Amino acid sequence: MSTILSPKKILVVPLDWGLGHATRDIPLIHEMLNAGCKVFIAAEGKHAALLQQEFPDITIFPLPGYRIQYAQKGKFFGLKIIQQIPKIYNRVKYEQRWLKKIVEEHGIDAVISDNRFGLYHKSIPTVFITHQLLIKTPFGGWIERTLQKINYSFIKKYGACWIPDFAGDNNLSGELAHPATLPPHTTYLGCLSRFEPKENVQKKYDLLVLISGPEPQRSNLEKMITTQIKDLNITALIVSGKPGTPQQDQIAPGVTQVNHMNAAELNQAILASDMVLTRSGYTTLMDLVKLNKKAILVPTPGQSEQVYLGEYLMEKGYFYSLPQESFHLKTALENAAKFQFKSFQHEQDMNRYKAVVQDFVKSL
Repeated sequence: MSTILSPKKILVVPLDWGLGHATRDIPLIHEMLNAGCKVFIAAEGKHAALLQQEFPDITIFPLPGYRIQYAQKGKFFGLKIIQQIPKIYNRVKYEQRWLKKIVEEHGIDAVISDNRFGLYHKSIPTVFITHQLLIKTPFGGWIERTLQKINYSFIKKYGACWIPDFAGDNNLSGELAHPATLPPHTTYLGCLSRFEPKENVQKKYDLLVLISGPEPQRSNLEKMITTQIKDLNITALIVSGKPGTPQQDQIAPGVTQVNHMNAAELNQAILASDMVLTRSGYTTLMDLVKLNKKAILVPTPGQSEQVYLGEYLMEKGYFYSLPQESFHLKTALENAAKFQFKSFQHEQDMNRYKAVVQDFVKSL
């Protein structure tokens, strides 16, 4: 008599801080589906729209995000976030109540939480994904050490911690994910990207602009780019980072602006571009490294993590970075053309995460 095993049910929940947490979970979800799992997603708003587009057959539970509000001026970014810690804590407590109900109602076998603190459970395996073991702030010192202790106190409630980077000195995140002491049960996933390199892709654009991140800074950069690019004689594609609202405009000769592209379209557009201009969001950096593309980085003003990554990776020679406060598109392109870009080479497999997911599924 044969026994047919039911597929394992895994819940994936990305943080609602920009789109990067949602997009970097896409390859993990694909690997879980390939392993025969039934995947559920919890998200809202543009994150839910993006993931529903990529996975139309997956059930998405509505779960409110942390809904962080951001300062208009970059210098107040860190202070604004710290002021909202009580709101984040209340949301974490809500996540706990919500998860207990969902696990019971749907028979969830495991949870993958991408940087959401309240999705641990005493009865099933849970995983916390982060590249920020050290949380950067504009204030440094004891504030960063205190935040790290709080961060670790939540991470330790999970059965495992997965880090999308490589162990050792040859890495992308620097001290963010390579502090002196790691949480228990930590595993490095390698470069986590939904994109795949291809040979002999014909060039279509001199410049690809990827606009992303929290408002109002997303719109601030978009306005600067769309105004300044009209004076340049280049072919360019601007992707505004607004999923769920399809729109395409020709804003100047040779310059097209679209609201959103799915993974396959964006993969092709990046490969077809000479240069990429983007925020220094960590998921985007992993995508660029995977595809071996040159890029100009413009960190979100006041977002200490992005500022650090821009400076760290420019020092290594992988990308050219400059602050938004002094940004001028023509000058940035001229300076980037002179920059001695180095290719990120790694001895480890870029698809290392696949084995980690497969081992996790087998353990359920």
